[in-house]
Amino acid sequence: MTALETHPLQALEAEAPDRSTLKAGAIAPAFEGLRGVDGRTYGLSTFGDRAALVLIFSSNRCPTAKAYAGRMNRLQADYGGRGVQVVAINSNDPHLYPDESLPRMVERAREDGYTFPYLEDRGQRVARAYGPTCTFHVFLVDRDRRIRYEGRFDDARLEERVTTPDLRHALDNVLAGREVGVPKTRPFGCSLDFV
Repeated sequence: MTALETHPLQALEAEAPDRSTLKAGAIAPAFEGLRGVDGRTYGLSTFGDRAALVLIFSSNRCPTAKAYAGRMNRLQADYGGRGVQVVAINSNDPHLYPDESLPRMVERAREDGYTFPYLEDRGQRVARAYGPTCTFHVFLVDRDRRIRYEGRFDDARLEERVTTPDLRHALDNVLAGREVGVPKTRPFGCSLDFV
């Protein structure tokens, strides 16, 4: 397998139901057919021209996820011109939590002025493949589609208390062709309930 190939999602689903989180260095599992709040369909291949992807497992109802709306928009604005694409993924089941439905996702994206794709992971296939432990869990994927960082966006839900911008540090390293100094941090937020 070359560095640019990814594991098909179907192969990952066929494995034992181990929901362990993918680690830095792992090949990012491919995904296709996720509906975005803009009505388009997206997959990992949609972003093939991007130098890096920031995949964020998010939520409509989680206070932590809500607190990061502005920071996600600023990250896209600050790094988009350098080939980075932020992608938020909602893997919560709308049957358990009606606030997680696609129409509510559309409302949330509009209210928060999202400048990046916000995708519905119906059936939780992508979440099962990546193994996020909560909503707000970040995976940084490089040009070769390897995970280079996983964990928190930064170290504080309240922006004025941030002292360590972990994701920005990781992005700067990846874009400069360096190893990520801290490839894993502990994410925090709300539970992601698998059904």
